[in-house]
Formats: sequence, C-alpha cells, structure tokens
Amino acid sequence: MGLGRRIGDTLRLPTKPGRIVLVVLVVLALAAGAGGAVAVQAPNVLSDLGLTSAARAEKDLPAPVPELTGLRADAPVPSAAGLGSVLDPLASSSALGDFAGVVVDPSAQAGAAPLWQQSPQEPLVPGSTGKLLTASAALLTLNATDRFATRAVAGAEPGQVVLVGGGDPTLTALPQGRTGIYPEPARLDDLVAAVQKAMNGQKVTSVVVDTSTWTGPVLAPGWDPADIPGGNVAPIMPLTLDGGRLDPAQLDGARTTTPAVDAGEAFAKKLGLSASAVSEGRAPANAKQLGQVYSAPMSSLVETLMTTSDNVLAESLARAVALTRDADPSFAGASQQVLAALSQAGFDVTGAHMVDGSGLSTEDRVPPRLLGALLAAAAAPTSPGQGPEFLRPIVSGLPVAGGDGTLEDRFDTGTASAGRGVVRAKTGTLTGVSALAGVVTDVDGRLLVFALMSNGPSPATVRPRLDTIAATLSRCGCR
Repeated sequence: MGLGRRIGDTLRLPTKPGRIVLVVLVVLALAAGAGGAVAVQAPNVLSDLGLTSAARAEKDLPAPVPELTGLRADAPVPSAAGLGSVLDPLASSSALGDFAGVVVDPSAQAGAAPLWQQSPQEPLVPGSTGKLLTASAALLTLNATDRFATRAVAGAEPGQVVLVGGGDPTLTALPQGRTGIYPEPARLDDLVAAVQKAMNGQKVTSVVVDTSTWTGPVLAPGWDPADIPGGNVAPIMPLTLDGGRLDPAQLDGARTTTPAVDAGEAFAKKLGLSASAVSEGRAPANAKQLGQVYSAPMSSLVETLMTTSDNVLAESLARAVALTRDADPSFAGASQQVLAALSQAGFDVTGAHMVDGSGLSTEDRVPPRLLGALLAAAAAPTSPGQGPEFLRPIVSGLPVAGGDGTLEDRFDTGTASAGRGVVRAKTGTLTGVSALAGVVTDVDGRLLVFALMSNGPSPATVRPRLDTIAATLSRCGCR
C-alpha cells in the first residue's frame, strides 16, 4: 500500500530523546553541583538536594491507586434492540432532515453488522467528516514519520535562489519561540540560515517561487471563493505560510489569495531583499540544494487535522497520497487516490464520491457506513504481535466534547451535556450539512463508534440533536 515510500524529499528522522531522560540528567547535574552524588530515588532525591527537611522511608509510601484504567475487554456489548429503543426516537425526528447513521462495535469481527443503523448506505454530503477519508488514506499510504520538505536551491542566474514548495502548509515566518496553529512548524528563519551558509558570502539578488510540485486548479469544485476571506481555506498551493492565514495565530481568520507569492516575499525580506525581487518560475534541473526544512511528522499532522479541522492541511495530505501513489497531484488525482488507497486497504468505498480532500465541497458524498468502518479500524483493539495500528492517530486527534478543537463549545446544554469529556468526534458543518463521527464509552465500559449525518436543515437546529444522540450512547448500556 505504499508503506515506506517517499513524498518527494520527505525525511524520516530519529525519535527525539524522551523527556524522562532529560529530567534524570538535570537532577544528576544539580546533585553534582551541590558537591555530592545522589541516588535517583524519590522522595529522597529532594531531601538529598536540600529541598525538604527529611526523607520518608520508602516503605512508608502509599500504594498508588489507579484512576484511569483501560477499557474492559469483557464489557458487555449493547444489543441492537436495546440501542434501537433509545436511538430510534431521537433519529426519527423530522428536524434532522435527510438523516443516516450507524453505531459500530470496533472490537467486532470484520464484516460484522452495525449494532444500530439507519440508511447506512445513503451517500450524504459529509462536510469535514470527509477528512476521515483523507487522514486514513494518508496513514495507510505514508510512513507515520514522513515529513513535508521545503527546499531552497540555486537559480539559473548568479545570486538567484529558488524557493521550492513541497506541500508543507505549516511552514512559518514566525521567529523561534512563537508558534501559530501548527505543531513543530518548519521555519523560514532556519531555511534562510542554511542558504546564507551555503552561499558562503555571496549576495542573494533575487528569489524565484516554484509551485510546480502540484498541478491543476487552486480551488476545488463546490468551493465558495468567499471562504478565503471567511477564513475556511486558501488557494491550494504547495508553498504556503501558516495555511495561508493572515494572522498565523487565528485558526479561522481571513486567508490570503496569494499564498506562494506571500511566502516568497517573506523569504526575500529575511534575506534583505524587497518584494520586487520575487518572481514566479521553476527551479533549474539538477539545481544545487542550498537548504531544506521539514514539517512535523505525518502522524502529528493527522492529529492536528482531526482536532482543528484545517482544510488546507487536509488538501496537502491528499496531494501527498497522490504523489506517493504516482498519480496527478491535483484535486481530481488526489481525491481519486484517497478512495483508491482505502479500497486497496480493504474498505468498501461504494457510494463515496470526493472532489477534494477536506470535505469543504458541496459535491462530496460519503455513506455513514464508510465513516463508521474507518473509525472502527482506527479504534479497534490490537493484540501483542499484531504490529502497530496505522490509523490510531485519527482517534488520538479527535476533539473531546466540551474540551477542545471543534467540540470545545458543544455538548453544553440539556441531555447532551452528559457527553462532555466522554465523546470524542470529528465534526462536519456546511450550509444545510451537519455530521458527527467518533467514539464514545458507554456506562458498561464498552467503546463504541458512531457516525451521524444530516443534510437539509440548518446546523443550528441539527447539531444539538446529534450531540444528544452521541451523549445518549454514553449513558446507555442498552442490553
């Protein structure tokens, strides 16, 4: 399925040393500075460092009491009849419009019927729950440690530098110590330092911006150009700073219409050049590389995608899937390859039709059955010896109801409030489109997957009802 292949100039870097090692080294260094050797054993370390009046004997330490425990493998499974008795009345409301949904046991055997379902095969506009398809395809196609690369190479003229976009929307012009929306962003400052070192004193005279890594239109079918100033998306180009945000720290702030040129001008400014020194073009064949910087690893980017529902990041991951599968890195090529990757991995994509990677298009269609299958695979328990669960970052990145991301201000009224801190889900919202797909633990300690989709009524009407259905699952043993 493409595992182990590279995206252009992606790089697999070794894992950073653990923080625990750093803490131990700091303690040892402090002890050495105090003039004595220390055995690193709590609580005597603090006493030996002079930070407490006396140490307690190890035998006096109270036994730890676990507060957070794993899910019970033998937790009872809700019955179809039990779930139907509580969910059917909620799902039959005319206020939901065209509604479809499923509830799935992720520990069930592959191919097992959902525990509860209503029109599970009906393709509906998914909104941002369509990102579950892109995230799954990315994790199944790429290595979790792959990173986007942004390069600077020598141009065709003396003193010319070409900034080559590699698809990283997290690249930032912010200085070290300041971070916008994305974790561990690649920084223009680091690329500038690398270029200056490689130029060895030669003056940079001009900057060329190269966006040839991707092809095709910069806006997908079914997108509204008003979404650019509205803060939902920027033109999709392989060279973009902070997802095209005018304010890097504002998640839903207005975006630029010229992300690549903006990046080139920011790069030129850091090199002491004016905006007039920037032009668009292509890097010469076999150009000398002057420097490169890398994004956070793909697993981290997927978690960020799930939490923030960032449309630009989703489109970048979809293009990475297309490139890795040797297909056209355009909207059409990327959306086709996302579905092809899922099909190759064994998922039934019947009824799914995507024209983008973010779910922003009104032309996208996905059946809730597919969303449930993807989440069930991501949440399924694994046994020792089965290897890593490639889709797990999807679940770990899901927003927590009433806690963070796109669910921070939801599940706050009526019976829906029971889902706060218990439901984790990806949202999907467009005009007349509401969806919620994620995981929840019921009162018996059973992990359940759900996918709920509504087309037609206003999200203001539908979203509280979807929240109530998910919260009801958290309160229901339903046997």
